[in-house]
Amino acid sequence: MRISVIGCGYLGTVHAACMATLGHEVIGYDVDTHKVAALSRGEAPFFEPGLPELLQELAPTNRLTFTDSVADVQGADVHFVCVGTPQKAGENAADMTYVDTAMADLLKVVEPGQVVAGKSTVPVGTAERLAAQLAAEVPEATLVWNPEFLREGFAVKDTLHPDRLVYGLPEGAAGESAKELLNTVYAAPLAEGTPLVETDYATAQLVKVAANSFLATKISFINAMAELCESTGADVVRLADAIGHDERIGRRFLNAGLGFGGGCLPKDIRAFMARAGELGVDQALTFLREVDSINLRRRVRMVDLAREVCGGSIVGRRIAILGAAFKPNSDDVRDSPALSVAAQMQLQGADVVVTDPQAIPNARRKWPDLKFADSAEKAVEGAELVLLLTEWPEYVGLDPAALSTLVSGRRMLDGRNALDPAAWRAAGWTYRALGRP
Repeated sequence: MRISVIGCGYLGTVHAACMATLGHEVIGYDVDTHKVAALSRGEAPFFEPGLPELLQELAPTNRLTFTDSVADVQGADVHFVCVGTPQKAGENAADMTYVDTAMADLLKVVEPGQVVAGKSTVPVGTAERLAAQLAAEVPEATLVWNPEFLREGFAVKDTLHPDRLVYGLPEGAAGESAKELLNTVYAAPLAEGTPLVETDYATAQLVKVAANSFLATKISFINAMAELCESTGADVVRLADAIGHDERIGRRFLNAGLGFGGGCLPKDIRAFMARAGELGVDQALTFLREVDSINLRRRVRMVDLAREVCGGSIVGRRIAILGAAFKPNSDDVRDSPALSVAAQMQLQGADVVVTDPQAIPNARRKWPDLKFADSAEKAVEGAELVLLLTEWPEYVGLDPAALSTLVSGRRMLDGRNALDPAAWRAAGWTYRALGRP
């Protein structure tokens, strides 16, 4: 099947490569000529495990091409809209500029019988609006909503072997025809038994933001418990282990620490609240304000804890930050808790050095005034305090005894509860973590 992917950012590039891997003829469109040129050379514009290998494997097949001319996507059976919906400047609401621009471009080339499939995370009601635009211009084309559920660091796996597929379909023959096309696109994962949920536009649009809001709530819940544990001497890790045995709750995402960041959860829960307000049901999501607040408080608490272990002041103290990306296996620094803490410490007079296996280039562009080192060993050299803020495997696996020979003060703050406290204390380190004695 011939497929077009509109927008070759994180979602679009991964989706395009995976669809081509499944055997489809795919053309990716983006207005960024530099990105198109890099992708055409088989170079991934961001770090995502497995993606570079896919791009290289696909190069000789000619099943995956990229263009900066929307005219080149004409003739595709399905057009996937994969552009971003960032948070509006100064507001909680989602910025729909890229989605609207993508639709305007598509309306120039969409033909009768073709399907436009939205994958972007959008405020509920967007699909209905775009469907009306499409119907006015090309009545015989059909809009469906097919939300994405990618986890950064696992995006290739999540696309090739998804845990579910959701189709938001119009009623009648048009919806049935669009469903058949999507089933052809996703024939491989459907053959593996991937669950398929067929629903209406509104429900399909709500699935992603509802899922992200639930995950954010679970993370903030255990971080709220961490605050209580710190005031009572309890251990939040043991607490999470205990309540996680309840099948109704589960252990996943009950990891107390610095909280969530990235380009999805923070902006999605804020956009969800904003949209609820526009719909006159803002009270239904007021709890998300506290979810967001708890999450941001963790960053402040980490700085407070650093001052505490340094005797009340971090002014002039050399501090090493292990991690800049918002999570391991990613170079994404959008709303990164690690960089937020690093910047706060620098503003309060600390001599901060940040390292990360993949995210230093992006971090340097975002925070040019911070100091960076290209390895953990260089970052901790002469440090009086070390903070683990992104749980990359190479940081979790550091030898506390070996690290002792490089630092000037053996103080470790574990912002992700990822280290073994006993091992670090046995090596002579002062070990502290959020929510643990």
